[in-house]
Parts: sequence; C-alpha cells; structure tokens
Amino acid sequence: MKNIIILFGPPGIGKGTIGKILAERLKMPLISTGDLLRDNVKRSTPIGNKAEEFMRKGELVPDSIVFEALSERVKQDDASRGFIMDGFPRNLSQAEMFDRVIDEDSNIVLLNLIAQDSVLIERLSLRRICKNCGAIYHLKNIPPKKNGVCDICGGELIQREDDKPEVISRRLEVFRNETSPLVNYYQGKHRVYTICVEDNLDNIVNRIEGLKLWE
Repeated sequence: MKNIIILFGPPGIGKGTIGKILAERLKMPLISTGDLLRDNVKRSTPIGNKAEEFMRKGELVPDSIVFEALSERVKQDDASRGFIMDGFPRNLSQAEMFDRVIDEDSNIVLLNLIAQDSVLIERLSLRRICKNCGAIYHLKNIPPKKNGVCDICGGELIQREDDKPEVISRRLEVFRNETSPLVNYYQGKHRVYTICVEDNLDNIVNRIEGLKLWE
C-alpha cells in the first residue's frame, strides 16, 4: 500500500516549501508536475518533446501528457512506498484521472492549507525571482544581500506579472471557483485535514506530523 499526501491550497500558500520539508522528514519524494515536465523537456524524452511544443507557446500542457509523465514517475523505486504531490490534482477531472494512475488501495491524505487573502497577497507581491537562474527571494522573509541582485549568480531580481496584487486577487478568485470543490471530492473518499499556515514554518510542519497521518 502506498501512502500519498496531496498538498492543496491557493497560490502563495507555501505548498512547495512545506512539501520539501515533509519530503525530507518523511523520506518520501515530492512530485511537482511542473518540475516533472521541465525535467522531461531537459532530458529530451518522448514525453518532454510533446510537452515542449505547448510550453514553448506559453500554453498549458494537456492533461493527457501530464498524466503520461506522472504515471511513469510514480512507478519509480523511490515512490514505491508513497510520495507527496505538490498542488496536484487541481480540478475534478484531474482528480478522477489521478485515481486511475495510483494503486486502488493507496492511502491518500489531503492537506488543505488555508490562509487569509491578505496574507497570501503580501507573500506573493513581495516575492522576487532571479531573471537568470530562477532563484526565489522574498523581500521580507528571504531578502537578497543586495537589493535587486541575486546572491547566487548576480542576476537581476524581477517581480513576475502574476505576483502583482491585482493579478493575485484574480488568481485567488479563480482558485476558489474552480479548485475548491476538490475538498468535497476527497472528503467523500479519503481523509482531509484543514491547516492554517499563517504560523511559523516549523510549527506548521510539526502540526502536520502530529496528525499521525497514516493511523
């Protein structure tokens, strides 16, 4: 039986950050479909070649290609006992397809991460990304040593268009309308824990571990 954690929540909630810490502590791989597709593109796999056609145009990669990559990934040795999904599935059709990718007796836990919109807007609007190497900074929590300059490669730090407050508000609205029904879907089938993540990161992870997810 595989133990699977799905990290669920709106943009800026910290799924990737929390996922990395949980992956280390629980000795489970963290799977992000975005990273998975980029890795396939980098290695020029048949899946990567198909995905690159859409990524180059700035279009969403079709679910059929995403699930081809995901089906291959979850069969690898490091995922034999389980894995953590970073923000996926994102809608009901993806959830239904995901059910077909995993083993029927998989033990799934959905961690529903929540925070006030004002907290998320502050987190995302203060985020900066290196134009060259992609390193991520936060002007309040993880500031660069020199304003506007990447510590790693000296590249220029920029604000993504979708990290601007007015765009973030729209993204949060889309999330509520399109993605939130997933909680109801999983509540009817698996365990769902709702966790407020406006606290210190260590406290958040300790609270998650304290849930005794697999018992």
